[in-house]
Formats: sequence, C-alpha cells, structure tokens
Amino acid sequence: MRLDKFLWFVRLTKTRSVAQDLAEARHLRIDGRVIEKAAACVRIGNTLTFPLHDRVRVIRVLALPTRRGPAPEAQACYADLGPENVSQQASGD
Repeated sequence: MRLDKFLWFVRLTKTRSVAQDLAEARHLRIDGRVIEKAAACVRIGNTLTFPLHDRVRVIRVLALPTRRGPAPEAQACYADLGPENVSQQASGD
C-alpha cells in the first residue's frame, strides 16, 4: 500500500496531500530508511517514524486498511510505539 494512502486511511494525517508533503520533505522513515516519495510501499510489520503535531510518532503497521473508516477501525491497523505509550503499557494502564 502507498505510504500516503496508509497515513490517510488510518487517520494519522488529515489529508493525503499532508501525507505526501511529509514524505517528499524527507521527514518519514520506514524501518529506519529515509523515504523520499509518497508512493513508497508500506507492509505489515514495518515501523514508521515521523514528526506529527509537535512530537515524533513511532508506529508499527499491524494491518493494511481497505478504506478510511471510523477511528477505532483505523487505530486497530497500527500500534503506537512512542515513549509515552510504551511506559503506559509497561505500567498496566
């Protein structure tokens, strides 16, 4: 699946053009590799790292969505590996 489409489908970006701008500005990494094109391929198991809303997001792709559905459906497609979420999971919250 295209990177820009994935980010839009899972509601991490408001529009596909915002996702495209992130990729083309070289702000996105897939498994540590800098991405230059919005058409980069995203697969299940990939780890995406990118700046968004004044923080760095680190997510693992769990599933590839078929549409831009409701938020709970979108959030089931990735696991947030950011430092604040990892500490919450470790403490049992």
